[in-house]
Amino acid sequence: MTAARARGVAIAGALAVAWVVATLLLSRTSVPDDLALPKVEVDTVFGAELVARAERYRRFLYVDWVLAEAALLVTLAVYAKRGARLARESAAGPIGTGMLLGMVGLGLAWVVRLPFSVAALWWQRRHGLSSRGYVDVLVNGWLGLAGTFVALSLALLVLMALARRLGSWWWLPGSLVLASVAAALVLVQPYLTSGLEPVGSPRVERAYERFRGAQGVGDVPLRVQRVGGDTTLANAYAFGIGPSRRVVLWDTLLDGRFTPRQVDVVLAHELGHHSSDHIPKAIGWFTLFALPGAFLLMLATRRRGGMGEPAAIPLALLVVAVLQLAATPAQNLVSRRMEAEADWKALQTTHDPTAARGLFRELAATSLGDPSPPWWTQPLFGTHPTLADRVAMADAWAARRR
Repeated sequence: MTAARARGVAIAGALAVAWVVATLLLSRTSVPDDLALPKVEVDTVFGAELVARAERYRRFLYVDWVLAEAALLVTLAVYAKRGARLARESAAGPIGTGMLLGMVGLGLAWVVRLPFSVAALWWQRRHGLSSRGYVDVLVNGWLGLAGTFVALSLALLVLMALARRLGSWWWLPGSLVLASVAAALVLVQPYLTSGLEPVGSPRVERAYERFRGAQGVGDVPLRVQRVGGDTTLANAYAFGIGPSRRVVLWDTLLDGRFTPRQVDVVLAHELGHHSSDHIPKAIGWFTLFALPGAFLLMLATRRRGGMGEPAAIPLALLVVAVLQLAATPAQNLVSRRMEAEADWKALQTTHDPTAARGLFRELAATSLGDPSPPWWTQPLFGTHPTLADRVAMADAWAARRR
């Protein structure tokens, strides 16, 4: 074995050990390891009629997503095969040509997915869950596409420059640079999000401050987002890191359909994401996924000259799409563990399993969420535990208290 090869094997071994250790550390949660979830009679808890309606509603969205993904992969496969020809017709230089090819591929992906986005909106409108117009899909889609163009161009600029300088070793610093960019975007996102307003409810603000103190969370502002004119869905989220941390409630949570105690559970849940450092951990997980992903991307694009060559970019887009799809079950598993921990933190903070049960039943009714979806859907779509499992956790917490 040559010295260079031995050095490469040693580096790979060290990275593998570090990757496993980091995975074990990031996987820890405060949910008791011996927590056993009791069986929930879904038809009894949620109502047989609602369960049947939710199953029909979700079935259409599952099919729509599968068809959209298939159309995307076919389109990118064709582009990977034929798009390299465009590299010979550009005078923008290697990196400039690669960025142009990346934007063309992204535009094709947006166009091919657009009909499926319109179909999903039609289905939501038909069930009274959205009042957005179809023009909004186009306008917001274009705005989102513009932002994605910028992000993709920056990523290609960095990766192609590294690949042209470092050869096949670009993937190691490249993945770390992408993780740093992701962290920077998470930091600034709350400052760039418009339309966030003070809650304006003394009762909600008092409860929020009480829960913030109970969980040991620092100065994290609470805001409300006005979405009631576009949707009847209810949602809340935590985002930002460090000084930009925020908790946001959609105004649809405060329109009277949810009781004050149920809103308390939502507040404690979102604070649980911050008190458990879920957002910094998500950046850590992104880094762990980016490392092997970048390595596989390096291997896949070598037959096109590597990521430093513009001819490799159409193939790289296909590889990234396939890797994202392949990683979806693992990413959703991580997300479900974080959401389960936030649910546990909410129960530990509010001591109100009855309100938690009511919240999950109401979420099923207002979003037509299937309380117990088919087993195969969780790896692909399950960013949260099923609503039945969330009710079961409330029951398990109550049983431990007794």
